[in-house]
Parts: sequence; C-alpha cells; structure tokens
Amino acid sequence: MVDFTDEAEEARSVLIKEADSIKAAAERLCPRSFAEAVDILFKTTGKIIITGIGKSGHVGKKMAALFCSTGSPACFLHPSEAVHGDLGIHQEGDPVIYLSNSGATPELLYLEPVLRARSANIIGIMGKRESPLGSKVDVFLDASVQEEVDPLGIVPTASFAVVSSLGDALAAALMRRRGFDETEYAKTHPAGQLGRNLILKVRDVMHLPEKIACLSSETSIKEVVIAMSRFPLGAACILEQEKLIGIITDGDLRRALEKDQDLFSLKAGDIMSAHPETITADEPLGSALRRMEERKPTPVSLLPVTEHGVSEDHFIGLIRLHDVLGS
Repeated sequence: MVDFTDEAEEARSVLIKEADSIKAAAERLCPRSFAEAVDILFKTTGKIIITGIGKSGHVGKKMAALFCSTGSPACFLHPSEAVHGDLGIHQEGDPVIYLSNSGATPELLYLEPVLRARSANIIGIMGKRESPLGSKVDVFLDASVQEEVDPLGIVPTASFAVVSSLGDALAAALMRRRGFDETEYAKTHPAGQLGRNLILKVRDVMHLPEKIACLSSETSIKEVVIAMSRFPLGAACILEQEKLIGIITDGDLRRALEKDQDLFSLKAGDIMSAHPETITADEPLGSALRRMEERKPTPVSLLPVTEHGVSEDHFIGLIRLHDVLGS
C-alpha cells in the first residue's frame, strides 16, 4: 500500500529545494551582468533568438513565448535543425540566448562562430561558468544549482526551474524598460478576458433596442412578462420618447410577486427601478465589468447603455455580464 504521507513529504522536499535553488540564484545574481543582458535584448531592432537542446530546449520555447507576449519579439531555434536550414530565422544582429546546464553543448559550440559572423551578441544562461561555452558568450548568467531534486539527483529539475526563473526576470526587466502596460499586453492577448476588457468597447457587444424589451411605464405587467420572454435578456427597459426612465429585471418581477397578490393589476411604472445606473457605449468592457461588480449596495448583472451626446438618458442598448465575459 502506498504511504501517502511519505510521498507528500517527498513532494514538499522537492518544492522547497527548487525554491531554495531559485533563491540562491537570486542572491548570486550579478547586477552588472544582468543589466548588460537586458541592454543587449532591449536595444535590438530585430528579434531575440533562444536556443538549447533537451530540457533546455523546452524551457527555451517557454521563454520565447513569454518574451513575445510581453513586447519582445522572440523565437526558439533548435540547434540541430539550425544547421539544416532553420538558421534562416536568425538575421544580422539578432541577439541570441544560449541555454545549457553543462556549458558544453556541442550543437551550441558549433553554432557560435556562425552566429558571430552575423554580428550576434550571445547571452549564456548556464550552469557552469568555467566551461567551453562560458568563455565564448558576451554575458554569463549563473544558473548553477547545488543539486537536482529528483531521486537520482541527475534529472534537470532544480536547474530547469532556475533557468526558467532567470528568463522570467529578463522578461520582467524588458517590460519595465519598454513601459509595457496592460493596454500593450491586451494587444497580444485579444482573445483573453483582459484583452476583451481593454480593447473592446461596450458598443461592440451591447444589445440594440430592437432586440430588447423596450416598454412604457403604462405597460401592463402581463405584457412586461410576455415581452421579457420574447427578448430573454433578463430585463425590460422603460422608456419615454427614447429616454430611459427605469428598468425592470427578473428580480424585480419576483420581488413584486412576493409583495403583491394581484401583480397583474400593476403597471410597469409601479415596479420599475427608476433612474438606474447606466454606462456609455464608448467605455471599455473593463469599465462595465467594474461597474457591475462594484455597484452598491449589491452588484448587478446588466447595465442600460445611454448616449449623452443626444440626451443624458437617450437609450441605445443594454449590456449584460454574459456579454462582457464573452459567454
């Protein structure tokens, strides 16, 4: 029978040792070398090439993806494939990041003079400074670890975590140098919620009046229910000459039913919420989300959309939480 306690304890040991390895790398990080590496990557007008083989190759792919998504164009180059045509991805002056735990990867040694001929600066994130590659790179970032954390002590585990963390540190520094903010991040993540919140406007997802139950204050409750069933958006907007004067939600109908035995003798104006909170069509989706979630005393799941340029309460649409979240 498996001893879950022992396995959990071993797992904790792995996590702690990897965290300690990253902490040790942080403590020995050379400020000058790190700044030089950032300078090289920041100044390029091309792209950053990241190369390594084996597990280093896997972390290199992750690093390239992170750089691309945070404003620094980058790509991964497999060193073996490079000499069979893929080297075409590297253009004159593109900086290169070498990933190698041993500092002696033959494929990277073979590539070094070829990259130098193309005026490449090379940054090495490596486990051994005194190594064949350590003496050939322009900037050395120490990714050495005291021990790997697998049971055999030989599998790239702690070393993988340290290299990945140094890549994260470079990406973060480049973001600061470039002034890369949420708006810029959204441009590379238009399908994510952050991208939607910053790039899309309320008008891009709102429902137009012809798709909404738009009624007058004199409309009977029976007609309100019928209209809300026909346009199942969870609300009816009460208008006077295209001016919004109130809103009735599904919740308003339930609360009215609880309070009044003869609900169908009432009119829309009797149960509507007068002068509801609204939003304009040109506001970003993020503003709509915050307004819904932070509304006091209770959050709401929809907002009428008005156009202040025509009239302060000129009704032009409705936006729901589902529309903001893209569901």
